[in-house]
Formats: sequence, C-alpha cells, structure tokens
Amino acid sequence: MSTPVSAADPLLRERSHLAASRAALRAMREDVQSLDISDVTANWVNAQILERQIADRVKALADLSDTPLFFGRLDYLRAPGAEQAEGAEGERFYIGRRHVHDHDGDPMVVDWRAPVSQPFYRASRKDPMDIGLRRRFGYTGGDLTAYEDEHLSDPAETAGTSKLLQREIERPRVGPMRDIVATIQPEQDEIVRSGLGGSVCVQGGPGTGKTAVGLHRVAYLLYAHRERLARTGTLVIGPNRSFLQYIEQVLPALGELTVRQATVDDLVARVEVRGADEAPAAVVKGDARMAEVLRRALYSHVTLPTEPVVVVRGSRRWRVPAYELERIVRELLDRDIRYGAARDALPQRVAHAVLVQMERAGEAPDDRVQDAVARNSAVKAAVKAVWPPVDPAKLVLRLLTDAEFLAEHAAGILTGDEQRTVLWAKPVRSVKSARWSAADAVLIDEAADLVERTPSLGHVVLDEAQDLSPMQYRAVGRRCTTGSATVLGDLAQGTTPWATRSWQEALVHLGKADAVVEELTAGFRVPTDVIAYASRLLPHIAPGLTPVASVRENPGSFEIRAVSDGEDVVAACVESLRNEGSTGLIAADARVPALAEALGAAGIPFLAPGEETTREIRLTLVPASLAKGLEYDHVVLDEPSAVVDAEPDERTGLRRLYVALTRAVSGLVVTHATGLPPQLASR
Repeated sequence: MSTPVSAADPLLRERSHLAASRAALRAMREDVQSLDISDVTANWVNAQILERQIADRVKALADLSDTPLFFGRLDYLRAPGAEQAEGAEGERFYIGRRHVHDHDGDPMVVDWRAPVSQPFYRASRKDPMDIGLRRRFGYTGGDLTAYEDEHLSDPAETAGTSKLLQREIERPRVGPMRDIVATIQPEQDEIVRSGLGGSVCVQGGPGTGKTAVGLHRVAYLLYAHRERLARTGTLVIGPNRSFLQYIEQVLPALGELTVRQATVDDLVARVEVRGADEAPAAVVKGDARMAEVLRRALYSHVTLPTEPVVVVRGSRRWRVPAYELERIVRELLDRDIRYGAARDALPQRVAHAVLVQMERAGEAPDDRVQDAVARNSAVKAAVKAVWPPVDPAKLVLRLLTDAEFLAEHAAGILTGDEQRTVLWAKPVRSVKSARWSAADAVLIDEAADLVERTPSLGHVVLDEAQDLSPMQYRAVGRRCTTGSATVLGDLAQGTTPWATRSWQEALVHLGKADAVVEELTAGFRVPTDVIAYASRLLPHIAPGLTPVASVRENPGSFEIRAVSDGEDVVAACVESLRNEGSTGLIAADARVPALAEALGAAGIPFLAPGEETTREIRLTLVPASLAKGLEYDHVVLDEPSAVVDAEPDERTGLRRLYVALTRAVSGLVVTHATGLPPQLASR
C-alpha cells in the first residue's frame, strides 16, 4: 500500500521520509545478508550459484550516499486503475531508482520503471493522467535541499520550466556517465518503455540523450521481462573500450548488474588482430556482398558422390547407390541449413537409407542400429569426402591469399579491382602467423556462422551504430536473431569510410528491417551557441538531417580564440579548470604527444580517455578519434583544421570535427593557429 495523500508537506517531512526510506533499504539489505542457505542447497555447485545470487542482490540494494534514493513524488487524484469514490483521497508515491519497502512490505519508494511511475515522465496539463501534484526534489550531495511542485490539475496554475530539472541536466560532470532517471523527457520515455518484441532505431544528434535512452531501455526491459531476459541475456555494444568504461556505471547504479558490455571487435574475436587494412580494402571487406562470396566458397567444398557406400554388418552387406546419396546431398543443400548442421545430418540420412533396406529384408532395426550405422567407418569416410569439415579462419585465409579461389567465388559479385584490393600481397603459412585485420575477423565470424549458428540473445543495444560496416551489422544481427535490438546513432557523426548512409539500409543488414526509426531533436546537453556553430557543418556532412535544437536555459559559453603555440592552448585549459566540473582537451591524434608534453611542462596532470576523472584531476587529453560518445563540462578544441586534415577525405574530416565540437556540456573554446575550415565561416 502507498502513503495516503495529505496536505502539502514541508521540507522537513520529505527529509524524514528519505531517512526512513534509507533505513528500510538498509533493513532489506541486512535481510538478504542474513539468509541461511545451509539447508536449502543440494550440493556445493548450487550453493555457489545461490551465494553469487545473494551477493548480487546485496550489491543491487546498495545505498549510494551521493545518489538520491528518490527524486520525485506523485500525488494521484484517485487510486491508479480505480474509480474515484466520492470524498476519497488518492495515493502518494515516491519515485526512485529502485523499489524500497518497509517491514510490512508496503512501498516507501517505487521503482521508476513501474507502471505507476510513468506519469512522472508523461503527465502534463493537457493530459494530467490522474495526477494532482508532481513534485521534484533537489539534492546537494546526498542531502535533500529543495522541492518544486506542479499542480497538473489546477487550471489556474501556469506551466513553466522546472528549475530543478534544468539544474539537474546542467549539473557539472565529474567521473563516468550517470543515469538520467530524474530527467527523462516524454519523447525519451516513449522509447525507453517500448516493448521487448520490437526493435527500435534512435537517430539523435549530439546531446539528445540517445545513449542514456538506450541504457535506460535495457534497465526497463530487465524490469518488465526479467525472467525471459535472464534466460536469453542482454548485451550493450559500444564503439571502443574508452566509451564502455565511460558508461559502465549507469546500469549498476540502477541496480542492474548482469548486462554484458562489449565492442564489435570483442564479439568477433576468433583470431588475434595484429594488422590493419588500408581504407579501400576495409571498405570491400565490410561490404555485404562478401557474405555471398563466403557462402559460395564454403559450399564449394561439397561434392556430389560418384561412388556407392557399402556398409558391412555381420555377414550382411548393405549398399546405398551413388544416385541415392546424391539425392540425399541435394536435399540437404536445398534445405539451406547451416553447413555444419547439414554435415551432422548426412550420416543419419545415409544410415536411414540402410535401415529402409534392412526393414525390406525382414529385419527390425531400432534407433541404436541407425546410430551404429551412422558411425560406421564406410559412412564416415563417405561423409568426409562429400561434405568435409571446414575451418572458418582457413576458409577466409584462402580467399585472401589464393587469387584463383577468390576469383572463382567472387565472379559476378566483386570486380577485378575489388578482388585485387582485398588480396594479401605476401603469402601466409598458417592461420596463427597471419596478420589479421579487424575486418578479417568479421569475415571469419560470418564464415563461422555459416558453419554453425551463432547463439542469439534476448536484447542487444548497439550504440554509435553509424560507424559500422554492413558486415559488422550482420555480426551484431547474428547475436539477436531471435531477440530485439535498440540501435543508437547519428548519421552526421559517421567517421569511417563505410559509415552508414541510411538507417533503413543499416537495419536490413542487421536483420531488423521492420524496426521503428525514432528521431530525437531536442538537445539537453550541448549549449545553444555551441550546437548552432557545429550545425554549420550539417549541410556538408548530412544534408537534410534535422539540426539539434538546444533546450538549455543556461546558454553556456563559447569562444573562438587565435593562438600562437601550445602554451596558449595550455593556458586555455587552465582557464577552463577554474570552472566546476570536467575539462576535455580534444586534438587531432598527431598533435596529442606535443600537447601532452606541453601540459607536463606546465605541471598540469591529465588523464587518458576512459580513465575516471576525480576532484583532483579533471582534465582529459582526448585524441579526436576517441572523442565520440564522451562528454565534458568544458572543452578546449585544438586546431580544427588539423582534425579535418587527419582524415582520408574532407567529408569524413568534417564529421570528425562535428563530433569534437559537440562534446561540451557548458563551455567550448576553439583554439587555432592556422585558418579555420571554410565550412565554419560565418553565415
């Protein structure tokens, strides 16, 4: 049961409820810790599993001192889902990151994902959803210091922007990415709470919260479909290890500890990647046409039988003629099942043909006889000759080193120039000695799936998806063939030569052509002047894409500053560090060593991307190639032209610059000793 609604409460009463809720959470945690499992486990394996589950539960019930236990309150006009009785009052619910109940089991804090919490994000004066009062709480550290009320059913009260909401959005950021449960907007909440059965693609410009939406969607799905996803699993895929380190605390802060996080390279790590492709080769290897080349090459190993199989059992000889073997092989090929599954089925099919002959001869064989025939040396030899085992890595190695083999199976698919582009210049002795590239690893993963089906998860979140090649989309899609996906990205931020051109095309490669495409255009993070400046690049990098409209009340700061050397850039960093929060110095990769030396000479400590900022060290030196997905309160962007020139073509360079320009939450200083790119010229 919830607390009955009464008159407006002073701040003291809300603090009292916070203290009581923390005490109740502590009691819940102590109850779990005190569980005695000695008499309920049959063996030590079950005991270990149960102990781990208890440890995870205790961790999920942790009370983080600097994280508000609840951030809002809803006063219903009537009990949710019930008719209002005359003279009856509604109910009150405190909305927080996790459910907390008292010793009687009555809720003191309701999980933000519960249906009763939805009006906190969706209710408005136009549609109050039976809410009389929505209260937001403000915190300083872990202390409740303010509240703000909206009387949604009062026509006399005018709508206004929530100051506490704005303050929370604009709060300085130190450390990894944090959750946004207190600030989820209606359009974001619709995506977060969309069902598990369908896939969603979110196109969102800088600062629209698409990454947070994707992570909170995982948390919501785990709440709404916990048993199903516990069986099938969930996965978050990010562009690089630095990005994953940045977001890794969001789900644990929401009490979700079981979600795996990985990069695409992690998923396809069947061989050691020690080499790198030139862009033209990587583009061809990442093209979806390579899937058909691999399929042709794999099934070329199947040869139609020309000799019969003779099985000797005791004094009897059973002969399966070549034409019948050919029929069996053709039937398996026509079924279009995995290469390995068909190979496993072949001896059983041959054995069945033998059993049919046995039955006609008056014998009564059973399943054990069929299994014995399938293991017969003559049958095994025939299967090996007709349908030999194929190692995926060896198959890809042969395609990349044998020009005739590649030409045979790429005929009509890849041009001659494209074939020469992907062929390795030097012969390779073995799989282990090969200098595989990241694109090669994806090809091997594709070949492995042709041989044996890749296990599917219940839900996959794919972030910064715009940088994936078609073959990488296929690799991700294999991990959710029987599940759903949340795809997050921004077409304007694609910085690879194979960057996504349209979400419809990408979703086809992913195997989710029916996914719903949603667009987020309200910018909550990037200040107005900064996003307006960066949006000058949009006509050159993503024509027709809707620019982000900043809804920030705080305009932030923005400055373009001409400098003469690295010392001036360091001085700009020193100025930024006088502000509260984190600072990122973003520069073209080639300029990072010189800037690191200049910072060291000035005695200014700094971190690398992915390392957690602290109160003492708040500056991160970021190569432009690793800036995507990261954010800092203040950014110093060094030499924009160098960022553009570092890429193989101007459009990719301008996209990289767009990413770098939009990492700032509160302020941006652009420093340049050479001219700015003409696309940034005043309009």
